[in-house]
Amino acid sequence: MKLYSNEIVFRGHPDKVCDQISDRLLDEYIKNDKNSRCGIETCGGKGIIFITGEVTSSSKVDVEKVVKDTLKDIGYNEEYKVINNLGVQSKDIALGTNNKVLGAGDQGMMFGYATNENEYYLPTAMIILKKLSKEYDELRKKDSRFKSDGKAQITGYYDEDMHLTKIKYFTISYQNTEKERNETDKILKDIATNICDEFNIEIEEFLINPTGRFEIGGFEGDAGLTGRKIVVDAYQSFANVGGGAFSGKDPTKVDRSAAYMARVLAKEILINNDLKWCEVQISYAIGISRPLAIYINSDKGNIEPYDSLYERCKLANIINELDLLNTSYYDKAKFGQID
Repeated sequence: MKLYSNEIVFRGHPDKVCDQISDRLLDEYIKNDKNSRCGIETCGGKGIIFITGEVTSSSKVDVEKVVKDTLKDIGYNEEYKVINNLGVQSKDIALGTNNKVLGAGDQGMMFGYATNENEYYLPTAMIILKKLSKEYDELRKKDSRFKSDGKAQITGYYDEDMHLTKIKYFTISYQNTEKERNETDKILKDIATNICDEFNIEIEEFLINPTGRFEIGGFEGDAGLTGRKIVVDAYQSFANVGGGAFSGKDPTKVDRSAAYMARVLAKEILINNDLKWCEVQISYAIGISRPLAIYINSDKGNIEPYDSLYERCKLANIINELDLLNTSYYDKAKFGQID
């Protein structure tokens, strides 16, 4: 048995808040102009939300309203000054993306992963934390003792197939009013235990707010920045992670679209070849639609990609197959980008 850890942050964590703002703005631009080109970055801290990056779109978006509506939805009740510093997309990048073949909006490598550990084809510990994050979000809406900010981590025992067998430490750090802590801690322990029971996973020990107090949180406790939680957004350390973030980027940015496609392929290949695990890497050059390479690794070794995968992974084909111009990126940003 070996010990291994993975982590998630809750919706109200400052970095994740910035991801959600960037993606909700993206949704608004794409809604009325499917050809919108966006690379939206958000930085927040100490009463200020700073929006920068590039947008070329015919959509008219009230940036300040979208930001404030998003903050309210996440549970941030303070007033924030919103600074809009958005510019337009570089004409040099547009040469590659605004053409007939729809070239990739950036260079880079993206990864997809799947495992046979459960029906979701994702690591069980990852599913547990995603479920906890979603249940925590519902909890804080109903019980004012729970505040938006927080994170959780599982340190578990794994067998030779990297399947979770037991949890040694279940760490939960959650912002709260510090009133009736024994009761609120127990509520979270019960939620986590019930989720783990679904997978027949035992918890040896909880670590709840290990510093002893977590009342100051959100942008008053820490700054936030779009794209700073790419491991949480992807596979929580169970697989390789590409070089780029997801949030704020329209589907011509392969950091996002090709990562989604790599996940689809990893799952398909795992099922079709009766694998224990599968990891797919897809790489692109800016302005070129066809992938430079597709690399497939698994518990049975390397698998040669069939020729049709290259055609399927052309950018325009990915966008069409996954319907990426009719997707709620705001929803994807809430609890991690990979399903």
